[in-house]
Amino acid sequence: MQSRPRQRQGQERVITGNRQTSWAFADAYVAEDDALHWARERAREAGLRSVTPGTGAALGLLAATVDAKAVAEIGTGCGVSGIHLLHGMRPDGVLTTVDPEPEHQQFARQAFRAAGFASNRARFIPGRALDVLPRLADAGYDLVFCDGDRLEYLDYLDESLRLLRPGGLVAFEGVFGAGRTVGSGPQPTEVLRLRELLRAVRESQELVPSLLPVGDGLLCAVKR
Repeated sequence: MQSRPRQRQGQERVITGNRQTSWAFADAYVAEDDALHWARERAREAGLRSVTPGTGAALGLLAATVDAKAVAEIGTGCGVSGIHLLHGMRPDGVLTTVDPEPEHQQFARQAFRAAGFASNRARFIPGRALDVLPRLADAGYDLVFCDGDRLEYLDYLDESLRLLRPGGLVAFEGVFGAGRTVGSGPQPTEVLRLRELLRAVRESQELVPSLLPVGDGLLCAVKR
Protein backbone atom coordinates (compact mmCIF):
# COMPACT_ATOMS: atom_id res chain seq x y z
CA MET A 1 0.00 0.00 0.00
CA GLN A 2 2.91 2.35 0.64
CA SER A 3 4.59 1.75 -2.71
CA ARG A 4 1.78 3.28 -4.77
CA PRO A 5 2.13 6.81 -3.35
CA ARG A 6 5.89 6.63 -3.91
CA GLN A 7 5.28 5.65 -7.51
CA ARG A 8 2.89 8.54 -8.02
CA GLN A 9 5.37 10.96 -6.50
CA GLY A 10 8.01 9.68 -8.88
CA GLN A 11 5.66 10.08 -11.79
CA GLU A 12 4.85 13.62 -10.64
CA ARG A 13 8.55 14.46 -10.56
CA VAL A 14 8.97 13.16 -14.10
CA ILE A 15 5.91 15.07 -15.32
CA THR A 16 7.07 18.26 -13.61
CA GLY A 17 10.56 17.86 -15.03
CA ASN A 18 9.18 17.25 -18.51
CA ARG A 19 6.97 20.31 -18.24
CA GLN A 20 9.84 22.51 -17.17
CA THR A 21 12.02 21.19 -20.00
CA SER A 22 9.21 21.65 -22.49
CA TRP A 23 8.49 25.20 -21.29
CA ALA A 24 12.18 26.09 -21.52
CA PHE A 25 12.32 24.66 -25.05
CA ALA A 26 9.17 26.56 -26.05
CA ASP A 27 10.48 29.82 -24.59
CA ALA A 28 13.65 29.61 -26.66
CA TYR A 29 11.98 28.17 -29.79
CA VAL A 30 11.98 31.43 -31.79
CA ALA A 31 15.49 32.87 -32.07
CA GLU A 32 16.05 36.55 -31.34
CA ASP A 33 18.24 38.82 -33.48
CA ASP A 34 21.01 41.22 -32.53
CA ALA A 35 18.63 44.18 -32.14
CA LEU A 36 16.61 42.27 -29.56
CA HIS A 37 19.74 41.17 -27.70
CA TRP A 38 20.90 44.81 -27.64
CA ALA A 39 17.52 45.98 -26.30
CA ARG A 40 17.56 43.27 -23.63
CA GLU A 41 21.01 44.33 -22.50
CA ARG A 42 19.92 47.98 -22.22
CA ALA A 43 16.90 46.87 -20.17
CA ARG A 44 19.09 44.82 -17.83
CA GLU A 45 21.40 47.79 -17.33
CA ALA A 46 18.40 49.98 -16.52
CA GLY A 47 16.97 47.42 -14.09
CA LEU A 48 13.89 46.83 -16.24
CA ARG A 49 12.09 43.55 -16.80
CA SER A 50 11.61 42.46 -20.41
CA VAL A 51 9.23 39.92 -21.88
CA THR A 52 10.80 36.51 -22.36
CA PRO A 53 11.57 35.30 -25.89
CA GLY A 54 8.55 33.00 -25.71
CA THR A 55 6.26 35.85 -24.68
CA GLY A 56 7.71 38.02 -27.42
CA ALA A 57 7.08 35.32 -30.01
CA ALA A 58 3.50 35.01 -28.76
CA LEU A 59 3.01 38.77 -29.11
CA GLY A 60 4.25 38.67 -32.68
CA LEU A 61 1.91 35.79 -33.43
CA LEU A 62 -1.06 37.61 -31.88
CA ALA A 63 -0.31 40.76 -33.86
CA ALA A 64 -0.14 38.74 -37.07
CA THR A 65 -3.32 36.84 -36.21
CA VAL A 66 -5.40 40.01 -35.95
CA ASP A 67 -3.57 41.52 -38.98
CA ALA A 68 -2.69 44.45 -36.75
CA LYS A 69 -2.27 47.84 -38.32
CA ALA A 70 -2.66 49.89 -35.13
CA VAL A 71 -1.23 48.62 -31.83
CA ALA A 72 -1.06 50.41 -28.49
CA GLU A 73 1.66 49.36 -26.05
CA ILE A 74 1.65 50.37 -22.39
CA GLY A 75 5.23 50.18 -21.18
CA THR A 76 7.84 50.79 -23.87
CA GLY A 77 10.79 49.67 -21.78
CA CYS A 78 13.84 49.49 -24.03
CA GLY A 79 11.94 48.10 -27.01
CA VAL A 80 12.00 44.31 -26.62
CA SER A 81 8.24 43.75 -26.76
CA GLY A 82 7.84 46.51 -29.34
CA ILE A 83 10.18 44.77 -31.79
CA HIS A 84 8.24 41.53 -31.45
CA LEU A 85 4.95 43.35 -32.00
CA LEU A 86 6.28 45.18 -35.05
CA HIS A 87 7.51 41.90 -36.55
CA GLY A 88 3.95 40.57 -36.41
CA MET A 89 2.17 43.71 -37.59
CA ARG A 90 1.34 44.68 -41.15
CA PRO A 91 4.16 46.40 -43.07
CA ASP A 92 2.22 49.68 -42.90
CA GLY A 93 1.28 49.25 -39.26
CA VAL A 94 2.06 51.79 -36.55
CA LEU A 95 2.93 50.98 -32.94
CA THR A 96 1.87 53.63 -30.42
CA THR A 97 3.96 53.06 -27.31
CA VAL A 98 3.58 54.83 -23.97
CA ASP A 99 6.11 55.05 -21.15
CA PRO A 100 6.78 57.52 -18.32
CA GLU A 101 10.56 57.39 -18.96
CA PRO A 102 11.69 59.22 -22.16
CA GLU A 103 15.22 57.88 -21.71
CA HIS A 104 13.97 54.31 -22.06
CA GLN A 105 12.06 55.29 -25.17
CA GLN A 106 15.27 56.62 -26.71
CA PHE A 107 16.80 53.17 -26.30
CA ALA A 108 13.69 51.69 -27.92
CA ARG A 109 14.04 54.07 -30.88
CA GLN A 110 17.58 52.86 -31.43
CA ALA A 111 16.50 49.23 -31.11
CA PHE A 112 13.67 49.65 -33.62
CA ARG A 113 16.04 51.30 -36.07
CA ALA A 114 18.59 48.52 -35.60
CA ALA A 115 15.84 45.98 -36.25
CA GLY A 116 15.16 47.62 -39.61
CA PHE A 117 11.94 49.48 -38.87
CA ALA A 118 11.41 52.93 -40.35
CA SER A 119 10.89 55.78 -37.91
CA ASN A 120 7.26 56.21 -39.01
CA ARG A 121 6.42 52.68 -37.79
CA ALA A 122 6.37 53.80 -34.15
CA ARG A 123 4.83 56.71 -32.28
CA PHE A 124 6.46 57.35 -28.89
CA ILE A 125 4.37 59.11 -26.25
CA PRO A 126 6.07 59.90 -22.93
CA GLY A 127 3.82 60.05 -19.90
CA ARG A 128 1.73 58.03 -17.46
CA ALA A 129 -0.50 55.53 -19.21
CA LEU A 130 -3.67 56.70 -17.47
CA ASP A 131 -2.98 60.26 -18.60
CA VAL A 132 -2.23 59.28 -22.21
CA LEU A 133 -4.75 56.52 -22.97
CA PRO A 134 -7.87 58.73 -22.70
CA ARG A 135 -6.45 60.81 -25.57
CA LEU A 136 -6.27 57.84 -27.95
CA ALA A 137 -9.07 57.14 -30.44
CA ASP A 138 -12.08 54.99 -29.60
CA ALA A 139 -12.13 51.67 -31.47
CA GLY A 140 -8.94 52.72 -33.24
CA TYR A 141 -6.72 49.78 -32.32
CA ASP A 142 -6.38 46.14 -33.30
CA LEU A 143 -4.30 45.14 -30.28
CA VAL A 144 -3.46 46.63 -26.89
CA PHE A 145 -0.48 45.21 -24.99
CA CYS A 146 -0.24 46.06 -21.29
CA ASP A 147 3.10 45.82 -19.51
CA GLY A 148 3.01 48.80 -17.20
CA ASP A 149 2.13 49.32 -13.55
CA ARG A 150 0.46 46.11 -12.31
CA LEU A 151 -1.60 48.17 -9.84
CA GLU A 152 -3.24 49.92 -12.81
CA TYR A 153 -4.07 46.82 -14.86
CA LEU A 154 -7.81 47.00 -14.16
CA ASP A 155 -7.81 50.60 -15.37
CA TYR A 156 -5.91 49.53 -18.47
CA LEU A 157 -8.60 46.93 -19.10
CA ASP A 158 -11.31 49.60 -19.07
CA GLU A 159 -9.32 51.77 -21.47
CA SER A 160 -8.53 48.80 -23.71
CA LEU A 161 -12.20 47.94 -24.14
CA ARG A 162 -12.76 51.47 -25.39
CA LEU A 163 -9.69 51.51 -27.64
CA LEU A 164 -10.20 48.14 -29.32
CA ARG A 165 -12.29 47.51 -32.40
CA PRO A 166 -14.61 44.48 -32.31
CA GLY A 167 -12.38 41.47 -32.90
CA GLY A 168 -9.40 43.30 -31.41
CA LEU A 169 -7.22 41.75 -28.76
CA VAL A 170 -5.86 42.85 -25.38
CA ALA A 171 -2.89 41.15 -23.68
CA PHE A 172 -1.52 41.57 -20.15
CA GLU A 173 2.03 40.55 -19.29
CA GLY A 174 3.15 39.14 -15.93
CA VAL A 175 -0.16 37.92 -14.56
CA PHE A 176 1.46 34.96 -12.77
CA GLY A 177 3.20 37.46 -10.49
CA ALA A 178 6.32 35.27 -10.34
CA GLY A 179 4.15 32.43 -9.09
CA ARG A 180 2.48 34.45 -6.34
CA THR A 181 -0.88 34.83 -8.08
CA VAL A 182 -1.70 31.20 -7.34
CA GLY A 183 0.17 31.15 -4.04
CA SER A 184 -1.47 30.84 -0.64
CA GLY A 185 -1.10 33.11 2.35
CA PRO A 186 -0.94 36.91 2.50
CA GLN A 187 0.09 38.55 -0.77
CA PRO A 188 1.09 42.10 -1.73
CA THR A 189 -1.43 44.49 -3.25
CA GLU A 190 0.02 43.98 -6.72
CA VAL A 191 -0.83 40.27 -6.61
CA LEU A 192 -4.34 40.98 -5.32
CA ARG A 193 -4.87 43.34 -8.26
CA LEU A 194 -3.69 40.66 -10.67
CA ARG A 195 -6.22 38.24 -9.22
CA GLU A 196 -8.95 40.85 -9.65
CA LEU A 197 -7.90 41.33 -13.27
CA LEU A 198 -7.99 37.59 -13.97
CA ARG A 199 -11.51 37.35 -12.54
CA ALA A 200 -12.72 40.43 -14.40
CA VAL A 201 -11.45 39.20 -17.77
CA ARG A 202 -12.79 35.67 -17.25
CA GLU A 203 -16.23 36.92 -16.21
CA SER A 204 -16.58 39.68 -18.80
CA GLN A 205 -19.36 39.20 -21.36
CA GLU A 206 -17.43 41.42 -23.77
CA LEU A 207 -14.32 39.23 -23.96
CA VAL A 208 -13.22 35.77 -25.09
CA PRO A 209 -10.24 35.04 -22.79
CA SER A 210 -7.26 32.70 -22.65
CA LEU A 211 -4.33 32.54 -20.23
CA LEU A 212 -1.12 31.54 -21.99
CA PRO A 213 1.61 29.91 -19.86
CA VAL A 214 4.49 31.78 -21.50
CA GLY A 215 7.00 33.85 -19.56
CA ASP A 216 5.36 35.13 -16.39
CA GLY A 217 1.88 34.54 -17.76
CA LEU A 218 0.23 36.27 -20.74
CA LEU A 219 -3.49 36.96 -20.28
CA CYS A 220 -5.18 37.46 -23.64
CA ALA A 221 -8.75 38.26 -24.61
CA VAL A 222 -10.57 39.10 -27.82
CA LYS A 223 -13.24 41.79 -27.77
CA ARG A 224 -16.56 40.52 -29.06
